[in-house]
Parts: sequence; C-alpha cells; structure tokens
Amino acid sequence: MSKIRVGVVGVGSMGQNHARIYAGLEHAEFAGIYDANGDTARKIAAKYKCRAFDSLDEMIANVDAASIAAATVAHFELGKRFLDAGKHILMEKPITNTTDEAVQLVELAKQKNLVLQVGHIERFNPVLTALEERLTRPRFIEAHRLSPYPERSTDVSVVLDVMIHDIEIIMHIVRSPVASLDAVGVPVLSSSEDIANVRIRFENGCVANITTSRISPEKLRKIRVFQDDAYLSLDYMKQEGEIYKRANGKITRDKIPVNKDEPLKRQLESFVNCVQSHGAPVVSGDHATNALRLAAEIIHQIRAQKLV
Repeated sequence: MSKIRVGVVGVGSMGQNHARIYAGLEHAEFAGIYDANGDTARKIAAKYKCRAFDSLDEMIANVDAASIAAATVAHFELGKRFLDAGKHILMEKPITNTTDEAVQLVELAKQKNLVLQVGHIERFNPVLTALEERLTRPRFIEAHRLSPYPERSTDVSVVLDVMIHDIEIIMHIVRSPVASLDAVGVPVLSSSEDIANVRIRFENGCVANITTSRISPEKLRKIRVFQDDAYLSLDYMKQEGEIYKRANGKITRDKIPVNKDEPLKRQLESFVNCVQSHGAPVVSGDHATNALRLAAEIIHQIRAQKLV
C-alpha cells in the first residue's frame, strides 16, 4: 500500500505535535507544513526535516491529506479549500465556528467521497477504550476537566475550547437524544466563559453532569460512569481506571488494565488508515457537528440567563 502524503496547516502548539508524529509514521510521507508565519514554518520544517510551503495552494498541490490545526475561525475556509481540491482532512476541534459551517463541510466531504475526521482526541485515549469494553447502560455520568489559565483560545468560550471534549464523548457513550439541559457559566479572566457547568438529561433517562474550568490551579481530566452493575472511574491524564462492583453484599474495587499510549499518535494513525482504506473515521464530521450543536445550545442558555 502506497504511503499517503500528509501536511499540517498551522504549527502552533497543537500543529507542532501533529508535525512531530507525522514525521515518524510508517505509512505516511510527511510532505510538509504551511503557516501564515513563514519564519515559524521554516523553523518547524527544519526541526522535522520537511518542506515549508510558501503558500496554501502549493501545499494542496503536494499532499493527499492534511491536518488543519489553525484557529477555529479559519477552519471553514481552509477545510473548504482542501475538500474542493479533493484532499482528505483531519480538522482540529471544534470542527468549525458555527454549526451551519460544519454542515456545509460535512456535505461537501460526502459529495466528494473524502475523509473528514475531527480531532476529538480523547476518543483515542486508551482509558476510553477500557471504559467502552465495560460499558452496559450508563445511568449517571460525571465529568471534570480543569486546567490553569492557558493564555490561548481565551477569545472563545471554555465550552467550545474544552468542554466540547466531554460533550462529544458523553453523546457517544449514551447514544440517546438530549431531552433537556441546565447550564451556567461565567467569565473570570477573559471576555467569554472561563468556567461552566451543564446538567444534561437524555431521553433514555441517563443524566450527565459536566464541569469545565480553565482557571483552576490544578490539571484534572476525569470521567465517572455509574451503571446498573458497576461504577467506573477513569483518569484521562494518568490513563488509569478503577471499577467498583457489588459482590456478596460488599463493594469490590479493582484496577482497570489500560494499555497506555499517546492519544494523538493513535488519532493520526487512524486518520492515515482511513484515507488509505477509504474507511469511516472514528470521529466523523457528523459526530463533531452534533457535539458543536449541543455546545452552542449550552452557550446560548448561559448567555440568555445573563441577559435576563
């Protein structure tokens, strides 16, 4: 099977990690990078021994597929240019700035029969694999995602920047329409929400409570799932988990074995495999659009309460 020529658009902190991994993937030929800042592009290209393209058109002409790790506001235009040119894309999350833009990209990818994968990286975290292997019927889910102030992406709500990871995961494991939600959030150090909480009720009876903050003194990424036969607690950062069960009138506590690995590497390997095999991505444009739509509803409710 021939190698896929891949490129990276935007080499900020996330794009640099894409470049690092592509440079080492066995089934990919790392064709190069493009960034609006030419000096940055040349520096990163030298580090990973690849080409720094002078223009986006030059990159498009020399790749089969690309990761788009530019600012969210540019996702739609960049994605459209690559898809129009017949190129497969892995779009960093959130897929676009608005759900209307996301729907347009999804439809364009379908018309062109191209892979549109979206970078909801936690879906490739080994702890989620361990969770899915033990999942029966979730009844209550609690997710916490906390981090110190990032000095980046603070122009968008923490719901779009951070909470959307847990929104997408929970929608994936519950697999039921949303019945109602109750959301709160406040800006603290920026002009948009820095901390937010939402309680989501699904039509199948499951309830999810998500708390997200980018003004925490600690880093924390955990999910707890309560179901009829067990309680699972998993740590995305440590890639560790525990399962609690009732046996003979007592609660047992066991470690969940997790095959630790780098989620981004697994994600990019999956993307390259999808392009080679014309397979369906783990996180499709449709999945990402549904998560974006719910995130937008959460933000709307938060801001509507402020107006009242």
